[in-house]
Amino acid sequence: MDLRALGMGLAFAVMWSSAFTSARIIVAAAPPLTALSLRFLISGLLGVLIARVLGQSWRLTRGQWRATIVFGLCQNALYLGLNFVAMQTIEAGLAAIVASTMPLLVGLAAWLVFGERIGLAGQLGLVAGLIGVAIIMGARLQGGVDLYGLSLCVVGVIALTFATLAVRGATSGGNFLMVVGLQMLVGSAALGGVAVAVETIEIDWSWTLVAAFAYTTLVPGLAATLVWFWLVNRIGATKAATFHFLNPFLGVAIAALILSETLSAQDLIGVAVIMGGILAVQLSRQRRV
Repeated sequence: MDLRALGMGLAFAVMWSSAFTSARIIVAAAPPLTALSLRFLISGLLGVLIARVLGQSWRLTRGQWRATIVFGLCQNALYLGLNFVAMQTIEAGLAAIVASTMPLLVGLAAWLVFGERIGLAGQLGLVAGLIGVAIIMGARLQGGVDLYGLSLCVVGVIALTFATLAVRGATSGGNFLMVVGLQMLVGSAALGGVAVAVETIEIDWSWTLVAAFAYTTLVPGLAATLVWFWLVNRIGATKAATFHFLNPFLGVAIAALILSETLSAQDLIGVAVIMGGILAVQLSRQRRV
């Protein structure tokens, strides 16, 4: 892996992990589903526009349309929608930790359901990751975490895991940015319909809200996606996915720095164990590609 790819991988991990902190700021001042629907509308339109400028077509293959709809509903509407609602009552760092278990869940499902061989190191990584999650959840449950918000995060990461497994290889054939832009528009439409039915538009306007919304729309929403596809094209999806091991640490660190969220010793130990587990799983799968 060259230095440029390493730098872009680190940039992606920071952008992805920071999304939870900016989302926490947004949902404290605006209806979560309405805000997220608007974010996807803007990001999706920008993505489609840039894709057209780059010569990409919205005439997708059947597999790409399947990926667009499945990811638009499961990742953008379910996963992120549930996380936005959850962060009204739980901390951004905890939401980031739960979301960061996705590579572990994908590895576990690939091993148990699809028969993918991940080796002893990968199996030990899965066990370590689950132990890390148990350490953190044990501490948080004793501290009185909101179980409703936590359960929404868990359902969300399961939906994301399902989407990741369901569309494996379905995005091949080019038009990557167009697919991503259309996924965002699918998510915007789904969330918008629910928001109209269940939310009242009450917004506590401030410069922090505007800044957080602009940031989450342009940086985690669009720039991180562009960086991810650049990274995948340069070093491959399996190697690129290795950078996910940084997400638990970066997620809690950014939340602690910007939102002053507190971290216990058990949190730090659990994050370290999860990071080690994710890295072991990804490296094991990488060696078998």
